[in-house]
Amino acid sequence: MRDTRRARLILGLLLTAALVLVTVDHRTGDGSPLSVLRSAGSWIFGTAERAATAVAGPVTGFFQSIADAPAAKADIERLEAENARLRAQIAASRLDAARSGELRRMLGLAGMGGYKVVPASVVARRGQPGFEEAIEIDAGTDDGVRAEMTVINGAGLVGRVIRAAPGTSTVVLLSDPASAAGARLEGGNEIGVVHGVGENGRLVRFRLLDSTAPLSRGARLVSFGSQRGVPYVPGVPVGVIERVEATPGELTRIAYARPYADLTALDVVGVVVEAPKRDPRDAVLPVRGSAP
Repeated sequence: MRDTRRARLILGLLLTAALVLVTVDHRTGDGSPLSVLRSAGSWIFGTAERAATAVAGPVTGFFQSIADAPAAKADIERLEAENARLRAQIAASRLDAARSGELRRMLGLAGMGGYKVVPASVVARRGQPGFEEAIEIDAGTDDGVRAEMTVINGAGLVGRVIRAAPGTSTVVLLSDPASAAGARLEGGNEIGVVHGVGENGRLVRFRLLDSTAPLSRGARLVSFGSQRGVPYVPGVPVGVIERVEATPGELTRIAYARPYADLTALDVVGVVVEAPKRDPRDAVLPVRGSAP
């Protein structure tokens, strides 16, 4: 019992002393003799609080990052999808611009030659029975395309239609070994026949019928044309001769020409559905010195 009374007495004295000290410190303000103790206490408890925060912060951040992970992943996936869509739009716009340029060049060539054309896009490249070099285009009989019509692009002669369906057609390229087209040397009437030789369409063979006619590197060829323009219309640029083979004692001369049309990278073409009223001769050839 005495211990309990003594403890209560001590507790009461301590509370009284604390109350007195708080009152004195409050009334004296910054000049209080207890300011040193107060600063020390603030430093001790402040340091302890910062240490606790430093320890608990990473743990709290870790759990917070776990809680936010699904939303962050969704944001990343959304941004990646948006970037992919924008890249696709840029690629499509560039492709459309390139195709628009090819279409303008092809229509320009057709206008100079007086050819009425149906524009088309190449949708596939595939071999056909009897032919190695052929393409599929997205124009057919519904567009006025028929078999044995000339096909051009913005640079020159591409080939001829061998099959036409309502919405598509098959075109055999000038580079096909089974292909043959009449051609004429620029600036004259010397004629010959152009045959494909494969070689990925890089070269075609030109056999000049008159072995005495001059034939040299750099000479340019245009299509000679067929009767009623079927299958080839006249005046379409064919290519530039790169080399001439010596053929002593033969009735014909042989040369190899680089086609104006890049037969390995075709996209926009035109099917000539109506031949020109008169032969354009050399008017459609590019300016001398231009690269095929």
